[in-house]
Amino acid sequence: MPENLARIHKLLRQQAAIASFGSFALSEADLHKVLTEAARVCASGLDVSFSKICRYRAEENDLLVEAGHGWKPGVIGNVVSRADVSSPQGRAFVTGEPSISNDLRTDTTFELPAFYAEHGIISTVDVVIPIKDNQPYGILEIDSDIQHNYDQHDIDFLTGFANVLAEAVATSARTEILQTTIQEMKTLVAEKDRLLDQKKVLAEELQHRVRNNLQLIYGMLTKQLDDTNDETGQRGLRAIARRVFTLAKVYENLLGTEMTHATDFGRYLESLCVNLAEIQDANTDHISMTCHSASVTLDLDMVTALGIIVAELVTNSYDHAFPDGNGAIVVSLIVDPDVPGRATLAVRDDGQGFAEKVGSKRHGVGLVRRLVEQIGGDIDFVSEKGTLWIITFPITTFEMGLPSAA
Repeated sequence: MPENLARIHKLLRQQAAIASFGSFALSEADLHKVLTEAARVCASGLDVSFSKICRYRAEENDLLVEAGHGWKPGVIGNVVSRADVSSPQGRAFVTGEPSISNDLRTDTTFELPAFYAEHGIISTVDVVIPIKDNQPYGILEIDSDIQHNYDQHDIDFLTGFANVLAEAVATSARTEILQTTIQEMKTLVAEKDRLLDQKKVLAEELQHRVRNNLQLIYGMLTKQLDDTNDETGQRGLRAIARRVFTLAKVYENLLGTEMTHATDFGRYLESLCVNLAEIQDANTDHISMTCHSASVTLDLDMVTALGIIVAELVTNSYDHAFPDGNGAIVVSLIVDPDVPGRATLAVRDDGQGFAEKVGSKRHGVGLVRRLVEQIGGDIDFVSEKGTLWIITFPITTFEMGLPSAA
């Protein structure tokens, strides 16, 4: 009866050891610590002085001691045997069945490394550490310098423990893959950010150069105007200079932004109107210019076309609407929520009115109509107590840098 009671206590202690180790293994990310603790718990659970965990290496076809308990320095980290039937652990690995050697002194079938004799090892038990749907991880072995006659209960304890250890190994492998994947993703994200920063710098440099070159061309055209006495030639040069100036303002508006294919047209329009007033002749000092603009993001082609349209219509008012040199010009941009996908651009003056004549040589108005057609818009004008140009055009929304129909 006392013997049975001792056996029951031992089984309960072994079951508690498996449960405790399972909790530890699930909370510990370091596989080496998990293996080392497994070796200690196994040795304690079977009341032996030594234990070790051997990892199978496929290329070398051997078993390497990854962790252990009780061994002198030099054992852990070295190969214990070939993965074949020439050793206790090799036989267990090859057959997939537990290998029991109650007395190695009388078993001459094995080739044992020297450290078995150095530690006085007499009895061993080896079980496979399985990995589901994969090559077994290796071998769990307990070793004793005192002869033991191991029974099925001992085998069951080691087998159950090896199964728990196998899950810990598999979890560690999955975690390592996940961490590797995360690190690779971080590397890719860092590289993407580096390329985006590089692209941003190059885009800003390009914008600077384009803007500066356009301003240089504008300055050259303005200088040519001073040297040209022909009125027709002056009108042509002014028209070209005005359009170059409008393009330069597009790039000036882009500077300092991260966007490469779209910009806030409202902000650009207000800046353009201020500059259009500044570049007029001195005899326009009594003509006021005001701008009221909603904020709407448009692609650069649309912004460029609308900028030229505004420049042409505003300059047309400056040149022809106010023979006495007095008046007002108002530019407005309206986005009506009740009219989805469309915006309205209006250019109004309180001058003498405008009547478009068939065969007129005023190329600016013709250019305006062509540009409105190009952007898919509509244009109309009212000449009553001045002139009102009304341009409606489609708008798009930009989300995450990608255009989509509004």
